[in-house]
Amino acid sequence: MASGFFAILDDVAALLDDVAAMSKIATKKTAGILGDDLAVNAEKASGFVSKRELPVLWAITKGSLLNKIIILPIAFLLSAFLPWAVTVVLVLGGLYLAYEGAEKIYEFFVPHEHAAIVTETKVMSEAEILEMEKVKIKSAIVTDFILSIEIVIIALGTVIGEPLVSQIVVVSIVALIATVGVYGIVALIVRMDEFGTHLINFNEQDNSISDKIGRFFVNALPKVIKALSVIGTIALILVSGGIFVHNIAFLHDLFANVPGMFVEFGVGLVAGFLVLLLYKGFKKLVTKSA
Repeated sequence: MASGFFAILDDVAALLDDVAAMSKIATKKTAGILGDDLAVNAEKASGFVSKRELPVLWAITKGSLLNKIIILPIAFLLSAFLPWAVTVVLVLGGLYLAYEGAEKIYEFFVPHEHAAIVTETKVMSEAEILEMEKVKIKSAIVTDFILSIEIVIIALGTVIGEPLVSQIVVVSIVALIATVGVYGIVALIVRMDEFGTHLINFNEQDNSISDKIGRFFVNALPKVIKALSVIGTIALILVSGGIFVHNIAFLHDLFANVPGMFVEFGVGLVAGFLVLLLYKGFKKLVTKSA
């Protein structure tokens, strides 16, 4: 009886060792897209009233966790029974990410109606602020869903030949890191100014070390947010382009001698503006017919 018990403990220990090793490899494989995920979500989680930043971020985090709960079992089922469907889902998700990136670039260079309205209406009611929050939260959760699919599929690909239990544990660990880690860092970024203010008010001395550090964080936040907005847009294009290049053999072979990053950005940019053009054309047709 005792020998059987210790044998089970040995098996569990061996499984945990394997899971730890595979989780490390899977995390390394997804490190690039986790960085893109951070840039995209930090940009989407910014721009709110200070006291609403953490509640909004918590709402996005809960949405991200729900995304993982939905994606994980579907990914395991598709991988087991319909492996070709995984590629289809990835490409469709890539089209959405490319569209989001292209739309941001388009709106930066071409003034649009919504931007004019926001510029004219400087004072917003509480109801309007809450409605804006809902829109941004929904957009962030949808984008997180697409990025989560890519993260889960890449992690799954690193353990595809392993037993089902190992696959479930490893991919679930990576998915949890993708949510807790990414949004934890995002929370730190968006609260930089509050942290800086606390440092400035830490003592009554003028120009103390805490004052200097505090002012640095307060002054740095707007620049970080602007930088993250640009990085987030580039990340959307790169992630989408990477999905197309790695899952469509024609594109992968067509630019074999060109550095991968340039190929992915170019493909993502072209795809994004094509989808944007089709969307705007369809929208105009619907408007005219109505």
